[in-house]
Amino acid sequence: MEQQTPQVEVKPVDKAKVKNFLKVMWYLALITAVEFGIAFTVPHEHKWIRIIVFIALTIVKAYYIVSEFMHLGHEKKSLKMSIVLPMLFVVFFIFIMIYQGGAILEVLY
Repeated sequence: MEQQTPQVEVKPVDKAKVKNFLKVMWYLALITAVEFGIAFTVPHEHKWIRIIVFIALTIVKAYYIVSEFMHLGHEKKSLKMSIVLPMLFVVFFIFIMIYQGGAILEVLY
């Protein structure tokens, strides 16, 4: 019995996909560079401003990653918001927990 070898067809590189990937990569690299710049330049006295900026930039990066790599960028707005809004509530809840935890520590010590 003779075995058949499947034909493999090599397609040329889709330049639009490569360009879109590079655009996403540079966009995320720029946001990360801004985060690093803030981490090393903003004085420690303004830690709340730094924390809020970090959270905001992290949400922007997460939204962009979900939009591009999970292919939700071309979906309806209601579907995108059903994914992003619960994440915002979780971040807000964690922020409140950290703030209240600090207040409890101040009272105890």
